[in-house]
Amino acid sequence: MQKSRRAVFILNQIFANNYTNFNNNANLFRLERNGIFFKRNFFLARTVNALVQFNLTDIGEGITEVVVKEWFVKEGEQVSQFDNICEVQSDKASVTITSRYDGIIKKLHYQVDDTAYVGKPLIDIETKEEINNEERTKKVNPLEVKQNVNTNLISESTVQTEQLQNSTVLSLPSVRRLAKEKNVDLLKVIPTGKGGRILKEDVLKYIGVQTVSKNEKEKIIPLTGFQPAMFKAMTAALKIPHLVYCEEITATKLLEVLKLTKREYEESKIKVTLTAFLIKAVSNALQKYPILNASINEDFKSLTIKHYHNIGVAMDTAQGLGVPVIKEVENKDIKTIALELEKLSKSGKKGSFSKEDLSDGTFSLSNIGSIGGTYASPVILPPQLGIVAFGTVKVLPRFNDKMEVVKESVLWISASADHRVIDGATIARFVETIKREIESPQGLIAV
Repeated sequence: MQKSRRAVFILNQIFANNYTNFNNNANLFRLERNGIFFKRNFFLARTVNALVQFNLTDIGEGITEVVVKEWFVKEGEQVSQFDNICEVQSDKASVTITSRYDGIIKKLHYQVDDTAYVGKPLIDIETKEEINNEERTKKVNPLEVKQNVNTNLISESTVQTEQLQNSTVLSLPSVRRLAKEKNVDLLKVIPTGKGGRILKEDVLKYIGVQTVSKNEKEKIIPLTGFQPAMFKAMTAALKIPHLVYCEEITATKLLEVLKLTKREYEESKIKVTLTAFLIKAVSNALQKYPILNASINEDFKSLTIKHYHNIGVAMDTAQGLGVPVIKEVENKDIKTIALELEKLSKSGKKGSFSKEDLSDGTFSLSNIGSIGGTYASPVILPPQLGIVAFGTVKVLPRFNDKMEVVKESVLWISASADHRVIDGATIARFVETIKREIESPQGLIAV
């Protein structure tokens, strides 16, 4: 009886001290009598609200910072594990960040278009699940016990919409608030977000257009989309001594083959373009000059020659210049290349390239001729060693083998090579090989 009373006394002391003598899981105390210890384990059911700082995880590819493009949640919302939190834009791709916890969003650490850093807090989330001690912030006592909690802290996550003139406009509350402050009709704003959602930058872009019309002499705009990545890549490219070689190519036969190929795939609705043939021509030439399909190693004393042709294709996208990559072109036919080009083109119009789309390029191609121009001075994308640019196709008078004036379709090519590694003779022979592939296009049809 005496032992029982002492046990009750110790229990009362423990509860009075907010369980400070308890372990997290099995709460142990000991009773002593005549030098003998009696152990008892007590398990307490308790609800723990912990505030977790959800850090931006490593995205890979050496990326240390990203730009927050869109939030899919707001403060006070309930989220579940794997729910979309936000979309970020890195130097390489657009990435959607998902939640690792069930809980309530307490704080968003960044606004749209802010730069977020890997390893730094992205959001604060209140969760009732067991978490590691190091993930708890100092804002919450990890031993805080809340009993008889009947308050419902869960708010349903809803897609924010607004009815304007009998039309639905998808946007976040912050975007609608900005539009209201700036007196902007959201129906007139072109959306670039997923599912036709209007982003903050869409409103700011619209405001910028209106501002210019009010005779402002200057306006400061941020680098957005792929522009920050292009700025970094081109700054690095300035360290490379570019050797540029240009040539004129007769493309009459190739255009005939292109016309027949389009007709062949017309029923299957596969869009075959000239670019698909140019990519294949470059790949065939790289097989003969593999040194152009290489990269300089960090020690600057050796090269890594790639036996796979991952050719990046420069595209004018909604987010600026992007260079998505078609992998292993050497093993693909024109039909497969055309299908991948069409897929990447659709992604480019939405500005939604994946990380995989933009990684592991070994050589680059620009078809600037789709806009216009003849020759160019293309800039190498480090750590690659070369790039080619094709100009527009023009019908011009030329002499044939009999010195007769004939009508020919003419295409111009410009190639740049890293002159620290590639000499003039190599880049010249490489371009001449591409020229032969295009002027005799039979080899482009086979894999």
